Amino acid sequence: MFLSIRHDTSYRYESTVHYSIQQLRLTPSSGASQVVRRWTLDAPGKLDSTFDAYGNVLHTLVLNKPHDEIRVHVSGEIDTFPLIDGRLGDGAGAIPLEHFTCATRLTECDSAIRELAASAPPLDRPAALIALAEKIVERVTFEPGVTGVASTASQALALGKGVCQDHAHLMLACCRARGLPARYVSGYIEPGDVEHAASHAWVDVWLAGLGWVSVDVTHAAFASEMYCRLAAARDYEAASPVRGRRIGGLEETLDVSVAVRAQEQVGQ
Repeated sequence: MFLSIRHDTSYRYESTVHYSIQQLRLTPSSGASQVVRRWTLDAPGKLDSTFDAYGNVLHTLVLNKPHDEIRVHVSGEIDTFPLIDGRLGDGAGAIPLEHFTCATRLTECDSAIRELAASAPPLDRPAALIALAEKIVERVTFEPGVTGVASTASQALALGKGVCQDHAHLMLACCRARGLPARYVSGYIEPGDVEHAASHAWVDVWLAGLGWVSVDVTHAAFASEMYCRLAAARDYEAASPVRGRRIGGLEETLDVSVAVRAQEQVGQ
């Protein structure tokens, strides 16, 4: 599949910002499931490029002169490949798998999560992961605006409402409660007729003998060639596409626009 992606982010501030720093994980890497054809990242200042601890491409933007807005524009083209039962077909990676069994602030278990995790069948094959995803979306219906970026898996489960980030965190918590390595993935999906899906989050779960299996919890389906991966880490905080701090500005207004178009490759 050929994906064409455009992502615009705009921050406007009520008063002057005197200093700001933004960490941008908005650049995909080529790998087992995708090859980057072209990618551009435009921002109002010099971008320092490196890799974070998980191997994700990380750009840092520092603005130390007065400003009242920040605009970041991303566009690119990606070739993606079909996945059999969500299997990525690559190795474990440089980070020990045990790292992805550890809870974080956003994925810490409580008794309700442990009960949900225990209700799932043995998580030893891809189909069992889909069954767990179905249980999660039954318990936490999709509803924007109820949770925020700081909401935890246990809070979303207690509310019974949330978004893809909450579904992913709850899946991570359940898998880790069962001793399975699992990681959070941020990226894009060709949305089709689903309005909320262009900018998305899902999970990879490590199954012995199969490797990483990529699961879209929100849709209770395996990730496929309709997905573009940006970053993977232990949770949203470590894989967030945009995170920053500032001095000044008072209230901010955030405007985000994401468009993903897909077409089949000629000759395939």
